Amino acid sequence: MTKKFAPPPGLPTREQILAFISESDKPAGKREIAREFGLKGAEKIALKALLKDMGDEGLIDSAPGRAFHKMGGIPKVTVLRVVSIDDDQVLAVPDVWEADGIPIPRLRVMEKGRRGAMGVGDRFLGRTEERGSGHIAHVMKKLEGKAEQLMGVLDQDQDGKYWLRSIDKKARFDTKVSDIASAQPGQLVLTEMTGRPPRQTAKVVEVLGDPFEARSFSLIAIHKHNIPHVFPDAVLAEAQRVSALPLQREAREDLRHLPILAIDPRDARDHDDAIWAAPDPDVEGGYRAVVVIADVSYYVRPGSDLDREAKKRGNSVY
Repeated sequence: MTKKFAPPPGLPTREQILAFISESDKPAGKREIAREFGLKGAEKIALKALLKDMGDEGLIDSAPGRAFHKMGGIPKVTVLRVVSIDDDQVLAVPDVWEADGIPIPRLRVMEKGRRGAMGVGDRFLGRTEERGSGHIAHVMKKLEGKAEQLMGVLDQDQDGKYWLRSIDKKARFDTKVSDIASAQPGQLVLTEMTGRPPRQTAKVVEVLGDPFEARSFSLIAIHKHNIPHVFPDAVLAEAQRVSALPLQREAREDLRHLPILAIDPRDARDHDDAIWAAPDPDVEGGYRAVVVIADVSYYVRPGSDLDREAKKRGNSVY
């Protein structure tokens, strides 16, 4: 069990920090919290430990720019995306929402002096605040839209023109490709849309290889269902650190003297199952066998970056 951090004298309580984060009219980061409660020197170091503890407990979460907000809440300043416009009422949702089990909130967009400036699909940086039983968002800056990405197999017709055959079986038309980069016909590729209809075309941004390889089926599923697959730098750094942890000999038996054979195929994403067997000298016709399964949990400690990233994903793709 993770030991709970006890705030020393002079440090604000969890309740006081939550109240300040909720009532502040601007993003509340560690610096703003320290200034609000007059913390200095060693107290700032203790505040950092307290904020990490509150994050591990599920009380707060961090937003872009290292500001904090209540877990499952909306950051004071965040990127939002317009999802509907009805009778001049513009509604938006957070562009990224990772609060498991909590419905994505819809915010009323206040466009003072900007009537008609926003359209469905537009992204903007907004300042949010609670209003009644919901939230509103004030437009601070309109952002460039994300380029639409399509995945498919590159094809070339008799006239030498290139086309993208979509992986989506519901797609009714192929997309003309204006820039194939280093791709070859028959390869699985990821493209971005360029230009404007009706002259919109695709350009290849990544070559994924043979569409019939096992890896390609995973990539197709990831793209089709928008499954997160890029790991943050902090998670990768932690994985590198824990891989060098020494074996706890008092809790484990060292079996490295046995010629254990991994049973996962060569192209598997991990090799965590293995077996060893040999004739049993004490039983005629019998065998001794050892089945080995990797104890991944040893390397993933509660509240760590790896643990929190795993909770966000919680899926396997086959």
